[in-house]
This record gives sequence, C-alpha cells and structure tokens, in this order.
Amino acid sequence: MTKKTKERDPADAPRQRVLSREEEIGQHIGYRYDVNLVPDYSRLTPFLKRYIDTMGWQDLNWLEDVHMGYEEGQAAVFDRNINGWVTVPRGLELPEDQQDRDMIARELLIKFQMSPRHPLVELKNAYATAADEGDPEASGD
Repeated sequence: MTKKTKERDPADAPRQRVLSREEEIGQHIGYRYDVNLVPDYSRLTPFLKRYIDTMGWQDLNWLEDVHMGYEEGQAAVFDRNINGWVTVPRGLELPEDQQDRDMIARELLIKFQMSPRHPLVELKNAYATAADEGDPEASGD
C-alpha cells in the first residue's frame, strides 16, 4: 500500500515560516495567537511589494509590527528609531479597512526613514562632519 503524500497549500508557507522562526529565536510570536495581527499579503501596496523583493525578504519581516495609530487625534505611525510618532499627511484619505491602513503606515514609515527629513540623517551628517574634521571621538579611534 502506498502512502499518499499531502500536497502543501502555498497559503501555509507564511505559517510555516513563523513556526520555524519561533523555534529559531526560542520565543512565541504574538500574531500566531491573535488573527487580527496577521498581515494580509494580498493587501500589500505596490511600493511594499517592490521593497520586500529588493530586500530579499519572504515576508514583511520587522514591518509586521508596524500599525496605523493615532497621535493627538491624527493618524500616525510610530517610528522606533526616533521613539516618536510620524503623522500622516493631512490630505491623505485613509481606507476603512485596518489591514489597508497598516500597509499604508508601513509604506509611509519606510519612505520617511529613507527621506532626508528623517532626524537620523541629521545625526549621520553631524557625525560624518565631526569625523571629517578629525574628531577622534567621532571616528571611534
């Protein structure tokens, strides 16, 4: 009697990656237990699709933790690098669906972090200037 192998459903791949990742890091990942936290990959924006491909990721990676929130009544996304909220441009109309809003939040966060207006760019420029001027503390020597 031959044993029939069950074909894998491609939709199960993200779940398998989560289980593998949990085993690798030795802790549970929260969205496994709260279905509302699982990103719906069919709702990726075109920018996010290109970004994930460029990064060589199989999923949203650290972006899974990014969600649309509100700061002082205005839609915003939290940037952990600056420990602060980045408000959404006032004219931007947000969709009703939370998954769609979260995808927009992820896109806006990436674009802000890559923009010359990000506070870490100023820090990098100041550090580079100090290093260029021969400041031994800035160069790490």
